[in-house]
Amino acid sequence: MKLLRVGPVGSERPALLDQDGTLRDLSGLITDVDGGLLADDSVLSRVRDAAESGELPVLGAEGLRIGAPVGRVGKVVGIGLNYFGHAAEIGAEPPAAPILFLKAPDTAVGPDDTVLIPRGSVKTDWEAELGVVIGSTARYLSSAEEGLAHVGGYVLVNDVSEREFQLERGGTWDKGKNCETFTPLGPWLVTADEVPDPQVLDVKLWVNGELKQDGNTSDQIFPVGEVVRYLSQFMTLYPGDVIVTGTPGGVAMGRPEPKPYLRAGDVVEVAIEGLGRQRQEFKNA
Repeated sequence: MKLLRVGPVGSERPALLDQDGTLRDLSGLITDVDGGLLADDSVLSRVRDAAESGELPVLGAEGLRIGAPVGRVGKVVGIGLNYFGHAAEIGAEPPAAPILFLKAPDTAVGPDDTVLIPRGSVKTDWEAELGVVIGSTARYLSSAEEGLAHVGGYVLVNDVSEREFQLERGGTWDKGKNCETFTPLGPWLVTADEVPDPQVLDVKLWVNGELKQDGNTSDQIFPVGEVVRYLSQFMTLYPGDVIVTGTPGGVAMGRPEPKPYLRAGDVVEVAIEGLGRQRQEFKNA
């Protein structure tokens, strides 16, 4: 299923995109698309049955804002340097273990919402990524297969990053990852049953119409199941938590000088096969 949240910021309601591409209202069945929904197989089954019946009310999509497809996110966990191509382009050795950072849930915005370039920023960068949404509580998992079994769905993510804040200001990466609007999600949460193998997905990103990233999740150093297993050794993952699994090569930081970092007026588009497409205009904060 392709699950969405639509409407004004803070007043989003649950929706579903059916097999014919028709947007349908789920607010008569569920209150939100969130961890509680993903963790409840009986409710998910009711939603699936209603979708297949074709009886859900149709929503007019014209002019309707699409919000982040996961409500009440508990935490967003980022994985750094998780593609061989990205590590190579910045001259880094592939890490021996996943590199972790946290993004605040309030950085999440809709897939087409405006993204704000922080005040004083000169190195705002793009990162097209596969996002993993946890569907059942994961702690101390013993295998990558168990890790995959705890995935509730997948989302498209732009892990926007400010490289000076991230790498040149000392301390942790978090300063360059947690600026306002820095985690566009969606448009859809695609349930895990529709993505039988998350390691075969094309990941693409354009800036002002020019293709900048053209990768595939097969290039990940640590695949999705292993990432979930590894994280579960250090933190409990709850339904609705989001893992941002790394970016392929092609970011601004990896390009020759002068590096083409984002400026106000730039338009970034992101796509992963089966997970939809995003479009963000960048403006100054």
